[in-house]
Amino acid sequence: MAPLESVRRRLARRVTLLFVALVAGLGLVPGTAHAAPAAQMNAADMTLLNGVRLAGLWEMPAGQMAAERGQSKRVREVGAEIARQHGVLDQLVVEAANKLGAILPTTPTTQQQGWLTEMQNATGAQFDQIFVTRLRVAHGNIFPVIGAVRASTRDPIVRKLAEEANKFVTDHMTMLESTGLVRWQQLPPAALPPAQSDSLVAAAAANATGGGVQVSTTVVWAVFLLALVTGGYATWRILRRS
Repeated sequence: MAPLESVRRRLARRVTLLFVALVAGLGLVPGTAHAAPAAQMNAADMTLLNGVRLAGLWEMPAGQMAAERGQSKRVREVGAEIARQHGVLDQLVVEAANKLGAILPTTPTTQQQGWLTEMQNATGAQFDQIFVTRLRVAHGNIFPVIGAVRASTRDPIVRKLAEEANKFVTDHMTMLESTGLVRWQQLPPAALPPAQSDSLVAAAAANATGGGVQVSTTVVWAVFLLALVTGGYATWRILRRS
């Protein structure tokens, strides 16, 4: 009987150690999953990051073009300042994306590239009008997106970026309006809830699905329980045979 009792005690200790190891693993794995860079991000957060990034990719060259080719002095001043400020904002969004593990666009959209081409083919007063019109409409489109994300995001990094972007966009709209070239009757009407560009939403969805694998706590629990039941059943059979 002594050898049998010794075997049972050894098996009991092994089961206990297995249980402790599994519980310890359960405590570690979910923590790792929740600490993943993009765990708190959703499509709206990615829409903001993509929108800010895309704005910089086309408005920086547009502003530089206006600074060099604008007919009026005010358009040249506004273009230079918008280009400078978008350089700062672009750095902020890149830093935020790096912290969140998000992938940002590297080129303007086809529509934005078309706006740049339109500006390149224009001169004089026509250039000034195209520059102000295109940028003022673009800023009006991203402005409600910033507000919506700022109001609902759960991520502090995204929230801070939204606050910073709001200051820049508001400043840019004011500068563009100071040229006297904004055609108010041609601006799109306000929409509730805020309208979002299809291209931005599509880019956000693509990045959200390709941003990495996230581990669900449900999966972790299922693996844990399966391992526990399997180990317990195997031990019971061994003890029964002994």
